[in-house]
Amino acid sequence: MLSSTSATTVRATLPVVGAAIGDITARFYDRLFEAHPELLRDLFNRGNQAAGTQRQALAGSIAAFAGYVVEHPDERPDALLARIAHKHAALGIRPEQYQVVHTHLFAAIVEVLGEAVTPDVAAAWDEVYWLMANALIALETRLYDGDTDVFRTWTVRDRVQETEDVVAFEVAPNTGPAPAFEPGQFVSVQVELPDGARQIRQYSLTGGDAGSLRFSVKRDGEVSRHLHEHAHPGTALTLGRPFGHVVLDGEDRPLVLASAGIGITPMVGMLEHLVAAGSPREVLVLHADRSLDAHAHRLHVGDLVGKLDRAELHVWYQDTVGDEDAHAGLLDLAAAGVAVPANAVAYLCGPVPFMRAARTQLLAAGLPAADIRYESFGPDLGLD
Repeated sequence: MLSSTSATTVRATLPVVGAAIGDITARFYDRLFEAHPELLRDLFNRGNQAAGTQRQALAGSIAAFAGYVVEHPDERPDALLARIAHKHAALGIRPEQYQVVHTHLFAAIVEVLGEAVTPDVAAAWDEVYWLMANALIALETRLYDGDTDVFRTWTVRDRVQETEDVVAFEVAPNTGPAPAFEPGQFVSVQVELPDGARQIRQYSLTGGDAGSLRFSVKRDGEVSRHLHEHAHPGTALTLGRPFGHVVLDGEDRPLVLASAGIGITPMVGMLEHLVAAGSPREVLVLHADRSLDAHAHRLHVGDLVGKLDRAELHVWYQDTVGDEDAHAGLLDLAAAGVAVPANAVAYLCGPVPFMRAARTQLLAAGLPAADIRYESFGPDLGLD
């Protein structure tokens, strides 16, 4: 809990800090990478750093956490913390790294806000930081479950060219069985790039068993391009254990699986699980894409839906040439006459504009916000 004294100070200074948080996070990353260039080279996503999205996500998470603990002093924003903790665990983040972040973040705060950072203000925001950091450390410790060695060597068993831009990989561990995973989770893949950087990206699992795991990669970003060009059967890859908190629940309520583009991948994993379990759940599958040719896992998803007794599939293409059964344009449930099942739980994955539009339509259809869950492939910038 945030102490009452600190809560008063944070509440009073939150507008000032919030207004400057973009400048603070920018200066923080500059300081961090100047002191620890290996973090940009081998841990942080260089593409997200260049685009500024990682800075936006950090700023948003700090502001959201601070605002929440001020307004709800007896609670924690567990959904926010769980999302961050799973991303951190997938990268192998260690507790001691939080002190490194603290050092450069608070130096950046002082640099940007200057004399406004009195001892009382510094102490209050220090308390906020360590409340968040220690909560994340505790969550990540439980996720590691005593094994902080997240990465090990795997070998590509097979690759299939799903579309011009998407390749599906099947990989097998070099030693021991493949780890168990929950439908909707992802794995981290680390590759060494030509400049020596060891960059990491996450990919949703589309399936797997004790002998292998499957994931698909869209040619977008330096790691994904590297996999397209260099990962072939027999190639060794460094993979992390599966993580991710947006997973298929074990309830019997109706499901809505809404995706766009490569966001279809976690839905494939969920459908695989439902078919294997012989699930009687009502399932509404919604997918939007550029065209039939760009639609990865199209035939496989159609086959999986056909194996479920109470499943229904609707597809939207911006270019419907070659598939007269597809709805034209962007996802539009009302125009297509698609009825959303009452009491459903929805899972979204795809570009942020798509997820925002889908969420708005599902809310209008009567689904509570708490029952609409989403997975973000990049830094989580939120849907509100």
